[in-house]
Amino acid sequence: MANPHPRPISAARAWWPVGMMMACSLLSYMDRQVLAVLSPMILGQLQLDTHRYSQIISAFSLAYMLANPIWGAILDRIGLRLGMTVAVTVWTIACGAHAVLSGFLGFAVARAVLGFGEGATFPGGLRTAMDWLPVRSHSRGIAVAYSGGSLGAIITPLIVTPIAVRYGWRAAFLVTGIAGLLWVIAWRWTVDFSAVAATRRTARITPPNLFERRFWSLVASYGLAALPLGLILYLAPLYLARVLGFTQSQLGRVLWIPPLGWEIGYFFWGWFADRYAARNPRPVWLFVLLGLIGLPQVMVTLFRHPAIVLALMFWAMFAASGFVVVSLRTSALAYPREQTGLVAGIGAGSWSAIVAVVLPQFGKMFDAHHYAETFCIAGCLPVLAVLCWWLLTLPDRGLLDIDVTK
Repeated sequence: MANPHPRPISAARAWWPVGMMMACSLLSYMDRQVLAVLSPMILGQLQLDTHRYSQIISAFSLAYMLANPIWGAILDRIGLRLGMTVAVTVWTIACGAHAVLSGFLGFAVARAVLGFGEGATFPGGLRTAMDWLPVRSHSRGIAVAYSGGSLGAIITPLIVTPIAVRYGWRAAFLVTGIAGLLWVIAWRWTVDFSAVAATRRTARITPPNLFERRFWSLVASYGLAALPLGLILYLAPLYLARVLGFTQSQLGRVLWIPPLGWEIGYFFWGWFADRYAARNPRPVWLFVLLGLIGLPQVMVTLFRHPAIVLALMFWAMFAASGFVVVSLRTSALAYPREQTGLVAGIGAGSWSAIVAVVLPQFGKMFDAHHYAETFCIAGCLPVLAVLCWWLLTLPDRGLLDIDVTK
């Protein structure tokens, strides 16, 4: 129940929890990206093909899909302090467990538990930004909280590759697991949960309504439109190794480049949306722009120069990050404020569901060397997603009765 006499929150107190959620999303992507970054080494040692690898990723994605709306509703009910403590502890244990595994089934189970725990990351980040910050800073707050994911994708190859090359890939999972435990300690000791934002809770756990158009509009604008993030994150290392001949050490030196576009995109689109569409409940022009600027990724396979390929992957992630920020901001206006965590859960969960369905098919296409078709599909799907979102949010559909002052 909200405090009827809220105390003013200083800028430092308002942004510190958002910064902690940035660190949380950073750790979550480090934990999930260790496997992707080291996939050429791990698959070679364990004798797994790309299809098996994509099934392991799908185990994570399916659990992550289910966990996001669940955790979103739980965080709305029990609050961020306890909810995030439990979630990060669960996924940290799962990450460390990778260090003792050696087969397909073990990795699939560990990835599923990891995915379940990480399902709280972005519901917590969106909830924190929307609760602690004023309306004029919401998009930037979302960008900061979520940007840890892209930053984690940037630094993971730089950190874990030297560790894996020198000490083996199992050591890399232990290092990221220890980092998660340190975050839990900092979260409990440094965030001021006495602020009014931490007391805004729902009276009960509210599941998503699958029959609402606002639900499916979020699925389209986030889950489908941001699919290129999954392709680049999980399959770019294999493409660069197989097609362009990168070694594991070389991958460690360049895999930070595509996620840098993701990181820059979060901050750029957060600023852009706050500047030009902060109170627009239906920014059609902005979604169309995002769909169009993401199309160049269909040309990835036309080039063999590593710099051009990496630049196109960078651009694809830059465009996709805009869908994340804008769709969350738009949908947060469409839902009651006390269901903010649920909004993030629907968005991230739907993205994970689509990745879980599509990635194994992409894996089969990679094994068949159909790289051009894979990137073409990934580049065109966001345009289809924008069309779906536009249809689902037409004014006569009743979706635009939104309070933009909350």
